[in-house]
Amino acid sequence: MSPSSDRESAGRVPAGNFSTWLSVTLSGGDSAATTDVPCGDCAACCTSSYFIHIQPHETAALARIPGEYLIDAPGLPTGHVVMGYDEHGCCPMFVDGGCSIYDDRPQTCRDYDCRIFAATGLELADDNKALVVDQTRRWDFDTATDIERVQQEAVRTCADFLRAHAHNLPPGSVPTNPTRLAMLAISLHSVFMGGASGIEHCIMPDIDVVADALTESMTRTRLAP
Repeated sequence: MSPSSDRESAGRVPAGNFSTWLSVTLSGGDSAATTDVPCGDCAACCTSSYFIHIQPHETAALARIPGEYLIDAPGLPTGHVVMGYDEHGCCPMFVDGGCSIYDDRPQTCRDYDCRIFAATGLELADDNKALVVDQTRRWDFDTATDIERVQQEAVRTCADFLRAHAHNLPPGSVPTNPTRLAMLAISLHSVFMGGASGIEHCIMPDIDVVADALTESMTRTRLAP
């Protein structure tokens, strides 16, 4: 039996190589790209009371979704909409155990990757997301090399640091939303890595260093098109 089969038989699901996943996640990818998540038969994100943001240019998705399922997206320009969920928390496009518009599904669905929670050690507190939390706990990253283990430790240390010191960091720089916090910890993890002669290890930076990194991140976000 292969190592991945051993993990699956123990209730664990291979999440892929950590360094490769981290690199792809940090790159952001092309706006038309699809996140390659090895979901298997898991449909937790389709059945966990998520609002799905759909942008005006996503004409294929908008053409497939009946208008009664869409409302204007709060705080966003005209044309941005969100799709809600039914009384059971299911996406209205989730039919007979699968996505009925899979080839034309919104970019939000294509980008969703619950491995960010496994990577950071963060969990969703919403009771409606219990299925996502269960899947998150099953993910098992391949961290066979020292650098991969250090990267994962740095990501988790960054997430813990941001939560513990949010009140001492620039106002508004640390999101309370766990998804955004997870992505922030991933983007700033390198601040928690150091070492000489190419030997990396996880470090605990001064809070001022983290604050500067957060300020730079906020500036980049404001300047982004």
